[in-house]
Amino acid sequence: MIETKPYPSFGVLLVDDELPWLRSLSLALEGPGGITNLHQCADSRDVMSTLESNEIGLVLLDLTMPHLSGDELLEQIVEDFPHVRVIILSGMNQLETAVNCMRAGAFDYYVKTIDEERLVEGVLRAIRMVELEYENRAIRRRFFREKLDTPEVFSSIVTNNAAMRACFQYLEAVAPSHQPILITGESGVGKELIAEAVHTLSGNRGELVSVNVAGLDDNVFADTLFGHVRGAFTGADNIRKGMIEKAAGGTLFLDEIGDLNAASQVKLLRLLQSGEYYPLGSDQPKQMTARVVVATHADLDAKMALGEFRRDLYYRLYSHHVHVPPLRERKDDLVLLLDHFLTEAAKNLGKKKPTPPKELAVLLSTYDFPGNIRELEAMVYDAVSQHQQKTLSMQSFLARIGSQAEHPTVDYSPEVGNPFAVLTPLPTLQQAGQLLVEEAMQRSDGNQSIAARLLGISQPALSKRLKEKRR
Repeated sequence: MIETKPYPSFGVLLVDDELPWLRSLSLALEGPGGITNLHQCADSRDVMSTLESNEIGLVLLDLTMPHLSGDELLEQIVEDFPHVRVIILSGMNQLETAVNCMRAGAFDYYVKTIDEERLVEGVLRAIRMVELEYENRAIRRRFFREKLDTPEVFSSIVTNNAAMRACFQYLEAVAPSHQPILITGESGVGKELIAEAVHTLSGNRGELVSVNVAGLDDNVFADTLFGHVRGAFTGADNIRKGMIEKAAGGTLFLDEIGDLNAASQVKLLRLLQSGEYYPLGSDQPKQMTARVVVATHADLDAKMALGEFRRDLYYRLYSHHVHVPPLRERKDDLVLLLDHFLTEAAKNLGKKKPTPPKELAVLLSTYDFPGNIRELEAMVYDAVSQHQQKTLSMQSFLARIGSQAEHPTVDYSPEVGNPFAVLTPLPTLQQAGQLLVEEAMQRSDGNQSIAARLLGISQPALSKRLKEKRR
């Protein structure tokens, strides 16, 4: 059986002089709540020393105790450990007492006779608040330092881009959390690699289990995630473990979550809310111990506006969000990625690594890569598979870039607008042409062949314009 990490990462201290109540509260928090990092203290005089010797983030504090009362302890905790949140538990349902505790710095106040489910929900809400505070402090430390604690975790992601480094710093801060992580980005940007990095950073001892949920109907989705018992439906001759159980103590990665159908969205929402699930055909609930990471290339805001994606599920998944930028926004990585894929392609194809012409990086920098890094990788493998000479030919790259480079399409939609609309007076056609030529030559690093393709004219025509400009 896989050993799971304590949840949450910080300790939750239960303080009460009644041992039976302490045991009952512990069972309630460990069972339905899934809270395992619990500390108990039956003597109020030991509370402050316990806080000093343990990393405690939340205290559940009885109000009426011998030696030191809950009021006195609350005042000391707020003064000496301001980062620790305190929930007051009292046998008295008195509004004035509750108000005084909140004014003194308590996070929340509950009467002991309250429904157990409501109490557990309140404790989980406080834990999420403390986790966010921990993560905010970690993010600030990392961004001020501008260094990664575990750069080796991201070694499979080839980049030297500042936006990507910021993503890594954020992931280092939030990976230890138990809350879901939403990864967004266009197809081909490497969302799977980000999920693998999250799993490694989390330190979870279980497996990383990946499920692509696009196109799964509701029954298949439920069976895939929850599993089934024998006899659950026709053909269910054996017990089948679901992916949640396979990911126990690890990470459950749900890819293409934006394409999940409405009925399955409800099931996923309930799973995230309660942490419990039922294998098909079973009336015995099981507790999920896996961290949930989801990814999508879809615009979830647009889907919510159309009623195709639940807002309550979106906000559950949005506890932590990382957006992976497309390749066109990190073109400073092109040279690194080109060299990486040339090395990989030559190795896998049993060839010597070819030398790319210096114009190749310039040509690639003029292309928007709608397929992102996956498209660049396919281009390189195609070129290396055809490679015969010492220097890599650019022909296959030119063929794949094709019509977009020769006849670029520019969107002058109402949102974007005509770039000349703000100019008064308008430039002459000759002036506008000169500016276009200058920009094309700059983007192509002075390569006339590439600049001509960007402008949609022949190289002789561009050469003629350049000569006229020099006169």
